[in-house]
Amino acid sequence: MGLSRSRRTRVAVTALASLLMLGACAQGGDTGRSAAGPAPKERGGESVADFLDRVLPAGASGTVVAARGGELAYCGGFGAADRASGTPASCRTVYDVMSITKQFTAAAILKLEEMGRLRVSDRIGRFLGPVPEGKRHITIDQLLTHTSGLVESVGDDYEPVSRDELVRQALASKPRSAPGAKFHYSNTGYSLLAAIVEKASGEGYEPFLARHLFGPAGMERTGYVLPRWPRNLVAVEYDRHGRSQGRPFDHPWATDGPYWNLRGNGGMLSTAEDMFRWHRALLGDKILPARAREKLFEPRTTEPDTGSSYGYGWSIRDTPNGPLAWHDGGNDWSLGLLSRSLRDGVLVFWVSNHAYRKGKWNLEDQAQELTLGVADRVRSEDR
Repeated sequence: MGLSRSRRTRVAVTALASLLMLGACAQGGDTGRSAAGPAPKERGGESVADFLDRVLPAGASGTVVAARGGELAYCGGFGAADRASGTPASCRTVYDVMSITKQFTAAAILKLEEMGRLRVSDRIGRFLGPVPEGKRHITIDQLLTHTSGLVESVGDDYEPVSRDELVRQALASKPRSAPGAKFHYSNTGYSLLAAIVEKASGEGYEPFLARHLFGPAGMERTGYVLPRWPRNLVAVEYDRHGRSQGRPFDHPWATDGPYWNLRGNGGMLSTAEDMFRWHRALLGDKILPARAREKLFEPRTTEPDTGSSYGYGWSIRDTPNGPLAWHDGGNDWSLGLLSRSLRDGVLVFWVSNHAYRKGKWNLEDQAQELTLGVADRVRSEDR
């Protein structure tokens, strides 16, 4: 069974965005869990660890990491990465980060622009031509901002679709709107960006990211297949009935990663530790110079019904704590969210390999509480 398209199209946008407008966090129910790592404590209040103990539902599993600037504030797992073996979730557990992958693809495009291989104003025909009438004016910028008018998807994530077949199907698809006219979240558009990375660089998508982004950032455990993780480090995903759905690569994949309906828009595997390293790299010039990083986080197009804008692979929201850059990702089993405060450098990343349990919990409903609750407690250290 493939991923639910409804979940892969911004699973928690409205709920999180509405709460970010208020800049507050809700308080939640009780739970039992275990965590590791330093725990910042609010004066007269609770630590991140205690907050998570209180709000995370018993039975859910995953990992949370938080930082202030380049300093790690908290990292801990809860529940099991693999119930059959009794392996607990931890900071080293490898998860599918789902649509959070898009920010890696966007950064790769800007890296290629810095290298002089492309411009975001280029029409896609420069790399993907010939392009049929009606799509000839689509630009790389429009793919990055979901304003190309392309469909959300052209098939199931696990269909054995090659790069060239993905490009053919995408260019033959019926447009949802004229290029540049409207925001329509498109996983297909980000797969086309991955194809452009390959065409412009002469390298495979994952090897390019590994050499120019992940390597310089110190992210040795992020990728599709190159890191060669021990199998026991990769989280098993569980559905809403608690049944194992295996590990991400147990589904049909090509030898070099997921097929092209998923490549570039999702499916990247990573750890909480590496997501902290990614955040830290974005604070300086390790992977991109300041002018390119500013492009990532520039609000470019309004996301309907959310109050957020989309930049390049990131949603941007004004909050009482300054601009917040964030992106979520989800499928029928897992859920994750990464947020970065652009003013004070507060990072929150959490991911769950069992985010839904029928009649018991749905972490989608707690996304805002988890994200803002952790962020508030990290900030309280300096009060």
